[in-house]
Amino acid sequence: MKYRIDKASKTPAYEQLYRLLRADIAEGVLPPRYKLPSKRFLAAELEIAVITVEHAYELLCDEGYAVSRPRSGYYVAYGAEGLTAGAPRATQAQMSAHNIGADEDFPFSVLAKTMRRVLSRCDRGILVKSPNRGTDELRRAIADYLLRSRGISAAPERIVIGSGAEYLYGLIAQLFERGSSFAVENPCYEKIPRVYEANGIACIPLKMGSDGISSSALSECRASALHVTPFHSYPSGITAAAAKRAEYIDWARRGGAFIVEDDYASEFAVAGRQIDTMFSLAPDIVVYVNTFTKTIAPAMRMGYMLLPESLDTLFSKKLDFYSCTVPVFEQYVLAEFINNGDLERSINRRRRRLRRDRQLFSTEDGTD
Repeated sequence: MKYRIDKASKTPAYEQLYRLLRADIAEGVLPPRYKLPSKRFLAAELEIAVITVEHAYELLCDEGYAVSRPRSGYYVAYGAEGLTAGAPRATQAQMSAHNIGADEDFPFSVLAKTMRRVLSRCDRGILVKSPNRGTDELRRAIADYLLRSRGISAAPERIVIGSGAEYLYGLIAQLFERGSSFAVENPCYEKIPRVYEANGIACIPLKMGSDGISSSALSECRASALHVTPFHSYPSGITAAAAKRAEYIDWARRGGAFIVEDDYASEFAVAGRQIDTMFSLAPDIVVYVNTFTKTIAPAMRMGYMLLPESLDTLFSKKLDFYSCTVPVFEQYVLAEFINNGDLERSINRRRRRLRRDRQLFSTEDGTD
């Protein structure tokens, strides 16, 4: 492998290596089932640390470009037909991302200080009614956070704040005619179809394969929207491979449909860099949804959605009369928590713990 790592670059060495490998895999230079060099060999060849190579390989695995096989090594998994045979389901350590919430790693004292600062600074301002889509402060903070953490260039005015994902699902449903059909993963979080059906949407369950929704089931489906959780879909724990996410987008474009990208718990991708969002790839047809239930606490019933331009215009016409369901005080606290970097520091602490768990699991399993 003739790769060069620029040690003077601001881009971390592991991400440089990841990008180089990803490009060669996507272009077919490294074909499916090709065995990647051992971590120690590649580290010596590039004069970088073994952990740097490991980090790059983990990113490839998280995005579906490679697969780790116990006592064998890492193999290319991405090809023209998507993920190759042998792709692993989520490990116990990876699945634990769904069980993370407020715990010993969460900085309660920092959050308490943030609350006191907001009370002192805003005084009676916390008693006013929130703008219908949420406060400007929080929407700007979320837009900045999305750019830093997910590479999403988001217009704050297209962000809608709501009291959790279920409330936002209901708003999304109301953007479509009653009787419309939404395709959903099968299995999926049970409340997703229930909320849609309660709002007059018919749900079409699509069988999951090892790398996401079955291609045959998807190709035969006709629906107004596709609701997917690309990262560790619950309860299957399946992460959609890079080719599969491209397949979802292609399906939506060919059928004139939209995609609801439920980015639940993606912040806890153990490799430290989340999977690329479909919104970044197709911002004109994807609704991006996420919450702070996992990143802060289950009791923090606050989420947000980022609308594509066409649905944002429709939202303004049909649904802008809805009052925001999140108190102004909580929005101000969260905005400051994000702007101060405390949210990302908290996420990083918990991500490091998950990574330790994964490394322990891999060691016990004999993965090199």
